[in-house]
Amino acid sequence: MTNQNYNVEEIAGGVPVKMWTKGVPVEPEARAQLANAARLPIVFKHVAAMPDVHLGIGATVGSVIPTLKAIIPAAVGVDIGCGMMAAKTTLRAEDLPDNLGPLRAAIEKAVPHGSTPRHRGRDTGSWENPPALVDQAWATLVDEFDALCELHPRLKNTNNRKHLGTLGTGNHFIEVCLDEEGAVWFMLHSGSRGVGNAIGTHFIELAKKDAELHQRNLPDKDLAYFEEGAQYFGDYVRGVGWAQRFAMRNREVMMANLIATVRQVITKPFESHIEAVNCHHNYVQQERHFGEDVFVTRKGAVSAKRGELGIIPGSMGARSYIVRGLGNPESFESCSHGAGRVMSRTKAKKLFTVDDQIQATAGVECRKDADVIDEIPMAYKDIDAVMAAQRDLVEVVHTLKQVVCVKG
Repeated sequence: MTNQNYNVEEIAGGVPVKMWTKGVPVEPEARAQLANAARLPIVFKHVAAMPDVHLGIGATVGSVIPTLKAIIPAAVGVDIGCGMMAAKTTLRAEDLPDNLGPLRAAIEKAVPHGSTPRHRGRDTGSWENPPALVDQAWATLVDEFDALCELHPRLKNTNNRKHLGTLGTGNHFIEVCLDEEGAVWFMLHSGSRGVGNAIGTHFIELAKKDAELHQRNLPDKDLAYFEEGAQYFGDYVRGVGWAQRFAMRNREVMMANLIATVRQVITKPFESHIEAVNCHHNYVQQERHFGEDVFVTRKGAVSAKRGELGIIPGSMGARSYIVRGLGNPESFESCSHGAGRVMSRTKAKKLFTVDDQIQATAGVECRKDADVIDEIPMAYKDIDAVMAAQRDLVEVVHTLKQVVCVKG
């Protein structure tokens, strides 16, 4: 059945799945995963699949799952509050130095990124001595965190304060970009770091135990959920809400640090935050849709209410977009969170070489070594096809092309 810009897949024993995937590939495993989510008794109305949809753990990345009086912790996942921040500046392309290498090096030095295996000493992805900016932000979070730790002591011994204002690993990045008119933007992608991972992991385990007691026939054990009134439902709502606030602050601190660092390299005075967007794409919150108050879990999806700004990044060699939501009710006012992978990290590393990476990222000042091949642009869907498939969800406000990319 075809309707508007999406296809509807009827799911036996479940709600329909509405898919904004015209012109983009969807692997069978992702379709099966969407069907599993649609069969949960707590899912409301339908599941919405974005054009960047691909296989995840439990829930599909690029899916929007509305639930009634219940939340699925594994659908939110462990990078709670992961998302994007972008800020437009008064700098222009001609203000950037001809050699962007020192600018990338300065950013890499200023912002902790990556990670170090525990047995190899200090973690390069955390602060040794957090600067004042980090402590100011942590002061707004610490009381609620301490209260959470009283209820769940295992969360205490995590990377929390020392991870605030740090990038992480994998597909997390910091970029210097140019828009269609030559204006310089700063953009970054990160979430709730070690502490968010610990909160997510802890409550996913508790949900699975809860499911063993109450919900016998889950289509996938990773779709275990807490219902309102369950022992840990309230704690999870508190924990996930706190981790989402941590993630938002994490991006704000990193952006402030990034701008201060650029000011040291580029001496020309400039204003930042001429336009600024800070949005989650891995989170849950209560919203009203189709006359009901529901919990909306966006796993790899961005809120796209009418007039709301969002960010849809391409891969490290492709364009990214600042978008304005069209408020489409059928997608629960959501859009994609990026291009979406077409292959696993392992497959990308087997298929492509460092030479391929060098060619694919020509013109971008970034790492071009074996450790970042899993992030090669060809491992992702075509961002133009992804944007075309969701033209009824968002409109493009700015098109950004990166000139510097720092990977976690």
